[in-house]
Amino acid sequence: MIKKTLYFGNPAYLSLRNKQLVVKLPEVERSDDVSEVTRKESVRTVPIEDIGVMILDHQQVTITHALIAALLDNTVALITCNDKRMPMGMLLPLHGNTTHNERFRNQIESSLPLKKQLWQQTVKAKIENQAAVLQQYTLKSVANLYVMARDVKSGDPDNYEAQAAVYYWKNIFSDKPDFVREQNGEPPNHLLNYGYAILRAVVARALVASGLLPVSGIHHHNRYNPYCLADDIMEPYRPFVDKQILEMMMRYDEIPDVLSQDLKRDLLSIPVMDVRIGGKRRPLMVAVSETTASLAKCFSGEIRKISYPSAYVPKTM
Repeated sequence: MIKKTLYFGNPAYLSLRNKQLVVKLPEVERSDDVSEVTRKESVRTVPIEDIGVMILDHQQVTITHALIAALLDNTVALITCNDKRMPMGMLLPLHGNTTHNERFRNQIESSLPLKKQLWQQTVKAKIENQAAVLQQYTLKSVANLYVMARDVKSGDPDNYEAQAAVYYWKNIFSDKPDFVREQNGEPPNHLLNYGYAILRAVVARALVASGLLPVSGIHHHNRYNPYCLADDIMEPYRPFVDKQILEMMMRYDEIPDVLSQDLKRDLLSIPVMDVRIGGKRRPLMVAVSETTASLAKCFSGEIRKISYPSAYVPKTM
């Protein structure tokens, strides 16, 4: 079953009752002019087991501790936003798999050569997906990207990931020849930031569900980053977010500097967008789970290759 992504961008009271998320509206609860029937009809419920990601994007959202505990017990990624309405934090459970102790040990004790090989596979998949998206949405040549992907060595000592990124970002937005990808840069950087935050939550959630530690990366290492492994594994999925944003830019006449509710709503569809993995079409959230499950098997020595999605779209006759 595909888990839901829930977004709360207005004041709300969120609580738990009978294993259900209960949503109440403050203006209705506080009003003396509302009938009891109307008050009850305004309440919405969602089974906790149906939720995968939940985003709190308003300073007047109130959530109970019982609900937080239930969400974490069901491996829900809970994202909180700052006063500028941008994602700033994420809560995840400490465990999400019945054999997590064994899997933690396999991950922590994995050898450096194995990590370098896994990073090689990750960079190769990312560059190939960047090439596929660039080929689909622009007239730019992508032969150099496929050459880079082919030539990536264990650990990517030639830093082809960065070389590919320079070419990719220079050409991906054809109407923005001077675009620079940076956290606080001009639009559509804000769309990329928001979309990647959602993707990061999906990946981190899947890692925990697969019994892995998001903090212990195969390439990314930062003592202040609790999601190094998520940042590693999400790399080949980033072009799918870029693809979603390109589609959005084609639908809107102009992208505003501030994210609107409509723009956020479009980005919230990222977890359910279709991707191809293992020759089959899967919702991105399901594909990510396949990726993290394969990673756990790589750490245990059962297999040697991570299962990543492909953005390549074969031409039809």
